[in-house]
Amino acid sequence: MDNFTNIDFATENLDRYQIRSSIFSAIKKTIPLFKGELLDVGSGKMPYKAYILNNSKVNNYVGLDIENALLYDSHVKPDFTWDGTIMPFEDLSFDCAFATEVLEHCPEPEVVLKEVNRVLKPDGVFFFTVPFLWNLHEAPHDEYRYTPFSLRRHLENSGFMDIEIAATGGWHASMAQMLGLWVRRSPMSSSKRKYLSFLIKPVIKKLLELDKNEKVLFTDGQMITGLYGTAKKK
Repeated sequence: MDNFTNIDFATENLDRYQIRSSIFSAIKKTIPLFKGELLDVGSGKMPYKAYILNNSKVNNYVGLDIENALLYDSHVKPDFTWDGTIMPFEDLSFDCAFATEVLEHCPEPEVVLKEVNRVLKPDGVFFFTVPFLWNLHEAPHDEYRYTPFSLRRHLENSGFMDIEIAATGGWHASMAQMLGLWVRRSPMSSSKRKYLSFLIKPVIKKLLELDKNEKVLFTDGQMITGLYGTAKKK
């Protein structure tokens, strides 16, 4: 299964369920801010395109990806490609933009963020998500894991204001995610994976239920699964 907007809590999804469901939840919270011309930065297979078009005031959805991006789906192509330095758009072209699980792959994140800022209209909204607790992926193009403090600094340096950042999960979700990643992705026999997945699934479910009541503050000792938020162009 490779669904982003309606992922089942199933044995084969124990590694992906928390992160995908939390990202989609964050999008649903933010979707009232989406309108007009929307830019999907690092669009990949554009898994949220249909949902956004059907549930927001967005009237034009534009997918942008790097020229040599990993091919996720041979049938889904970005509307535009770029070299990671200058986006092929005029200033003030978009009302909103978003980048889900993209900034960790950017060697110079402020280059990307400044371009997002450039193509946004005044008060344009930028929505973003980044992982914190996740395995190496798309190696060697896996650059960073951000804290909320570094992410805020990069956004401010790139010309954004009214920055709001929250966690996609706290301690309980972090444990659930690590168990899911371990049982589904670490080296082990298929029979062992099947058996342990069956045993661990109810534990992960309980941890995720507990996480719903956890208040995540960005203080010493806090564990997070990832971050999401919004920022506006000055």
